[in-house]
Amino acid sequence: MASYVLLLKEYEDADTVVYKFGPDEKSMGKIKLNKITRKFSQLESLPDQNIPTAFYFDRAAQRLAVCLVREGGIFPDKTAFES
Repeated sequence: MASYVLLLKEYEDADTVVYKFGPDEKSMGKIKLNKITRKFSQLESLPDQNIPTAFYFDRAAQRLAVCLVREGGIFPDKTAFES
């Protein structure tokens, strides 16, 4: 089964980055990554109760981990998790 998670950067400073995440721009939650502790937190869940927030949160976190570790801490304005 294919999966797609859209991520749109909302805020970034030296310590944190915040992205909106979800299946499309109409249904998005918010995820925050603390770059120092490397911990993720969910700031907002997806507004549609029929869409599993945990599924999209986990994949958004995976994509941001790749940005942090493999891509040298570069966080683009728009990115996606695709599999």
